[in-house]
Formats: sequence, structure tokens, C-alpha cells
Amino acid sequence: MFKRKINIAVIGATGYVGLDLIYLLSQHPKASISYLCARKNIGKSIQSFDSRIKKKLPRISVIKNILWKKIDLVFLSLPNREAQKIIKKNIRYKHIRFIDLSADFRLKESNKYKNWYGAKHLAKNIIPHSLYSISEFVKKDIKKFRIIANPGCYPTSIQLALIPLIRKKLIKLKNITIDSKSGYSGAGKNFKKKFTHKNLDNSVIAYGIKKHRHMSELDQEFDKNTKTKVEYIFNPHVVPTFRGLLSSIYLEINNRSSVMKIYRELKKFHKKNKFIKIEQLNKSIGTGDVIDSNFCKISVCETRKKNRVVIFSAIDNLLKGASGQAVQNMNLAYGFKETLGLL
Repeated sequence: MFKRKINIAVIGATGYVGLDLIYLLSQHPKASISYLCARKNIGKSIQSFDSRIKKKLPRISVIKNILWKKIDLVFLSLPNREAQKIIKKNIRYKHIRFIDLSADFRLKESNKYKNWYGAKHLAKNIIPHSLYSISEFVKKDIKKFRIIANPGCYPTSIQLALIPLIRKKLIKLKNITIDSKSGYSGAGKNFKKKFTHKNLDNSVIAYGIKKHRHMSELDQEFDKNTKTKVEYIFNPHVVPTFRGLLSSIYLEINNRSSVMKIYRELKKFHKKNKFIKIEQLNKSIGTGDVIDSNFCKISVCETRKKNRVVIFSAIDNLLKGASGQAVQNMNLAYGFKETLGLL
């Protein structure tokens, strides 16, 4: 275990995810924030962006001010393709770990990154040094890697519910429908530029139809866990609330399986996972159950058809879907108690 406090730089400090991350780290007993970096608002205090942050912290500065030899860990909360440039340049500092909250190191094949993100990966030689890290699935391996790729919010909610069932072959891998709804914070501070729909503040909007980028993560991770192709439809929606994410997963169970077996397997798999709560069978859940927390709540429900099941999975998209999971991954990587600074 890392005995002293970790010296941390946060790059991308003033976005929604960055601010939640700094708020968590400011209360973490093993975290010492040395740098808060952004492109704009240089010299401003972080409290001018988030009044929840009470601790005195460094003012916002530019990346070139970082003394890399004095840093242990870098969190990067940046637009896609930015983290890969920074990590490629500074991977030579052998003592530094990087936790990237963008998509830059989520995909293990650089050609797939280009296919999904429309641009060449600029640091493909260091992709092997990265680990795609949903915390609950990487506890044994995360300490071995210097680049920790935080997963997307939708894939986090979906995989926590589905991966245990895929591994145990309890569900049919065809005709899976995944309907996810997220608060608008998932689109970042410029969400109104991304969504030009009428009555945006009062609308539910379907987007990413047919090819949402998070499908690349799902494809990759499903393939890791089964030799059979998982056939699914995924469609996300933005709802008129700031934070929170609910995935509704409709699937068919195997002949040798049952709703109760699915429920019991999820209970068994997540028994020691402190942040995963499996609710009673057929319980209705919503995002209000998990907002402002690092928890994921999962509910297995029967439907009118005996062989069809719906699983609901709720998280806070900015916490378990981003900054909270990043801190959880930090705890695991440095040998701290997994829940430290999160409960």
C-alpha cells in the first residue's frame, strides 16, 4: 500500500466531471492535490466554479507548469484525443500513473478507435500499458497498469448487470435490447451545442441511433467474456434532469435458467462489491436512489412472458459513471480501502 499521500494533478478541472472529481479528492485522506489545470480561467480559484469545495487548493494553471517529477498520479478529464497526447509525452516518467476519463485508452485496437472516433490514435504504442477498468472486474489486475482507462457511463451501468450473467451462460445472447436514459450533464457543459432540438429543457431526446460510440466498449468487453457473438440493440436518451442514468435491459433467459437464478447470480457475484446493490426481485428503482453517490443499484424484474426478463441498472453518470469510479480505481491501484473517500 502507498503509505504517504499521493501527489495529484487534475487536467480538465472545470468541467462537470472534473469538478466532481476535485470535490471527492479534496475530502480524500490519501490525496494531495498539487495542480488543477485547464485551458481557460487561469489563476482563478476552483471555488469560483464549485462552492461545495471548501478546502484551500491550488489555483487553476496551465499544464506546462506541472513539475512531473513531483507528481504520482494524473487524472485527465478531457475531450477525446487530448489525453493520448499528454500521456504519450509523459509516460517516460516511470513513477506516474494516469487515470483517463475520456475514451482514448478504452479500446485495445487502434484501428477500432479510428473507426468509432473518426481519427487516428496518436499513442497506439502505449495502448498495451492501459487497462479498461470497471472497478468491480479489475481488482486483481489494476495494480499492474500505469494507464487506467475509466469506462463510459452507459457501459458501466450495462456491464455491471450483464457480464456476470454472460459468464454463467444464464441468458440468451440474441435479441437483447438496451434502453438507457441519462441526465444532460453526460454531454458536458456545451450540451446545448450538441443538441439543437426544440424545447431542450423539457424534452426526452433519442440520439446516437445505430452507432453510439459506447457500443465499441460493449462490443469489446462482451467479446472478452464469451466466444458467442452478443447480438444487442442499444439506444441512449437524454432526459431533462442534470444527473443520473438508468439502463433498462430486456433479455431472454435460457431454458435451464430462471428469473430467480439470474437474481441469485447477481447477488452472489456482487456480494463483496461494496458499491453494487442488488434490490429485491421485481422492485422498481430510479436514478433518485443513487444520485450523488458511487453506488449502482440493480433490479431484476419479471415480465408478462415467462422467458423474458428486464433488468434495471441505475447509477449517477458523473460519479459511478465517471469521477467516483475514477477515485475507486485510484484506491484499488494504490492498495487503499476501496471505499476510501467515497462513503
